[in-house]
Amino acid sequence: MSFFWLVMGVVLLQRIGELVLANRNARLIRSLGGYEIGSSHYKYIVLLHLFFFLCLIWEVVRGHHVSLLPDWWIFPFSLFVLAQLLRYWCIVSLGRHWNTRILILPGSKPVRRGPYRFFRHPNYLVVGIELLALPFTFQAYATAILFTLFNAWLLLKVRIPIEQQAVYTRRES
Repeated sequence: MSFFWLVMGVVLLQRIGELVLANRNARLIRSLGGYEIGSSHYKYIVLLHLFFFLCLIWEVVRGHHVSLLPDWWIFPFSLFVLAQLLRYWCIVSLGRHWNTRILILPGSKPVRRGPYRFFRHPNYLVVGIELLALPFTFQAYATAILFTLFNAWLLLKVRIPIEQQAVYTRRES
């Protein structure tokens, strides 16, 4: 098995585990009176990530880069691994509040520990890094550039403003 397929398998298992955790946390938050906002754009986030992986695989296979790594592959891959460490720091810091959706639990305050002491949206930094670093590791440059730009637009124009409004509204209530 090539390094590419090993990495893809590990990342796929990681994402499945994260979705299981997100669903469990969502059930808990909802059982405590929480509710979701911004659900209409969630399908676009899911599609972006699905098409990212499909395009990454297609570009790597089409370019015959499955078993051929560039000499400098360790640099983007190391950045990808560091991003995963930051991702799990985010997950641990948010605990039951971590989710892939925007869930509001009335009466709760925004988390200000872990990486959230330094950044408002560290998990979005993680996603941005991995959308760039993982494709660069395997010479999938078009996937890296296109999906980094799509993700930035979706986050900056849609997702983050909705989250910011939710935090502001929650502080008022």
